[in-house]
Amino acid sequence: MAQVFRRHHNTLARVFVVGGLLAIVGLAVGGSAITRSPWWTKVGEPPDQPVPFSHKHHYEELGIDCRYCHWSVTQSAHAGVPSSEVCMTCHSQIWTNSPLLQPVRDSYNNETPLVWNKVNNLPEFVYFDHSAHVNKGISCASCHGGIEKMHLTHKSQYFSMQWCLDCHRNPEKHIRPKEEVFNMYYKPPRTQKEMQAMLDKYGIPYDPNNIPRDQLELGKLLVKHYNIHKEQLSDCSICHR
Repeated sequence: MAQVFRRHHNTLARVFVVGGLLAIVGLAVGGSAITRSPWWTKVGEPPDQPVPFSHKHHYEELGIDCRYCHWSVTQSAHAGVPSSEVCMTCHSQIWTNSPLLQPVRDSYNNETPLVWNKVNNLPEFVYFDHSAHVNKGISCASCHGGIEKMHLTHKSQYFSMQWCLDCHRNPEKHIRPKEEVFNMYYKPPRTQKEMQAMLDKYGIPYDPNNIPRDQLELGKLLVKHYNIHKEQLSDCSICHR
């Protein structure tokens, strides 16, 4: 029987097979890169809001505690946004005629809530509890780092599952004394003397002969003190319910 295919057809077939596989891999890698890019995740892009609220002005310049506006953060899964009544406790006295605050005044006078656009939207299959984190020594800064400098609020980072798991598997890297959770400028003590002074200040028990030297050693002490079970934090049911 005469040969139907020429020898170079074998080469072409190999090229098409290898090229097809590379194209599939390229599409997967490219798609992953696109979905994690700021263009897709909107990291750094403040959404439109009914009122241009500045965290820098309120937190950094005026020294207003996070909990004044996000009062439910220590008690519930949601940090919540301030009601118009909360805003008006100050703005009934200051900036009373500012055009920028007209929507707040209208909301308060008409008893109609302002509709804020969420900055961080988690998928429906992801469960996140703010109170569970802040009550165990995980600061606002861990997820919303830099928000104290923002004139207009935007995402600090893309909350991928890998990003969350890194903290769940290594909480020592992020945990701090509960009293410092809402301090956006907290830095771990740099010397053992400073570390000892902080532990004494907050009544955290420690071995005088084994005072923590850095964040990781402090973190291990706090994980134990706050009764955090690391082995359970990577269980799928923690976040997917």
